[in-house]
Amino acid sequence: MAGALAGLRVIDLSGHLSGPFCAMQLADMGADVIKVERPDGGDDARRMPPFVNGESAPFMVWNRNKRSITLDLKADADRATFLALLETADILLENYRPGTMDRLGLGYAALKPRFPRLIYCAISGFGQTGPESRRGGFDLMTQAMSGLMAVCGPADGPPHRLPIAISDVGAGLYAAIGILSALEARHRTGRGQYVETSLFEAAMSLGVYEAAHYFTTDEAPPRIGQAHRGSSPYQVFKTADGWMTIGASQQNFWTRLCAIVEEPELSEDPRFKTNADRVAHNDALVALLQARLEGRPTAHWLAQLQEAGIPAAPVLTHDRVFTHPQTIAREMVVPVEHAKAGKSRTLGVAVKLSDTPGSVRAAAPTLGQHSAEIRAELAAARPQRAAAGDD
Repeated sequence: MAGALAGLRVIDLSGHLSGPFCAMQLADMGADVIKVERPDGGDDARRMPPFVNGESAPFMVWNRNKRSITLDLKADADRATFLALLETADILLENYRPGTMDRLGLGYAALKPRFPRLIYCAISGFGQTGPESRRGGFDLMTQAMSGLMAVCGPADGPPHRLPIAISDVGAGLYAAIGILSALEARHRTGRGQYVETSLFEAAMSLGVYEAAHYFTTDEAPPRIGQAHRGSSPYQVFKTADGWMTIGASQQNFWTRLCAIVEEPELSEDPRFKTNADRVAHNDALVALLQARLEGRPTAHWLAQLQEAGIPAAPVLTHDRVFTHPQTIAREMVVPVEHAKAGKSRTLGVAVKLSDTPGSVRAAAPTLGQHSAEIRAELAAARPQRAAAGDD
């Protein structure tokens, strides 16, 4: 069954994670994504460890379902091939530092007159305008400058970087939303447009509770460790044999939790009567609950909490995540056959569509794997375009 975006072609000039993650979303939904890479090594992510038969495992995860062609955009012949690709394309995606494509003569202003239906998407570190726009920006820097790092980590400790590349993947997802929005607009207007987002804005926009705190108080939200700014109890707890999470801020959940931990009087304690009370006295509440929860194993508590309908879950390491029955049932681990790495696994498609589902159809390409194939397609299409008066 064809994916929802079948028939669309994406020319992906991006590297590292943010742009390729965006292009992966489009490819998973059926778009033909042609990854344009430098001949001298390609995407820098190809050099990220660990490696399987010389191929980067991280690169393979977020570059599946794509084809690769090598082009030097400063060379006349390759530049002509790139422009020929744009003749067939709906979307161009890049995540160069602002100004790079303009210096190559391939920025949106230069391309728009020739390709009026083209949707041009740019991802940058800090955005295309503003005093920081010309800075390069990796996930580490944008986590720091967006406020995310300041609120992560223990309350009395230093700021922490989220170990997941939240700025990169967030920007990639926002870019995909922007591209799909521009496609819908093109259905009405017949025209493409310029779409842009940044790691900085993506990371900042995810801090919704922190924004609410600042906009209300004009004060920087404090670092609160595992606690939640608006709910209590709602965090990680240690058990006799591991760790688990409990989200029992809802009033009926709270009273049931008190009974389960054999502390029914806590529900009448004036410090803990309402969710707002519990948030204000979260440290005291957590200390009381923790003393009880440490006495028995995770499985004991999970059984009782689930029977009572209280949201709770064990803290799983990734070896357990990727073998969990729910993960398997949702097809979030998918086998693929890579041209060099051989049999491997990749993440499944997170968004499920009933009639035009996304899928993992191919492993990530080796560098330039489809160069000859793509050039042959362009050569075959050239007479057809000339006959249609498109040249």
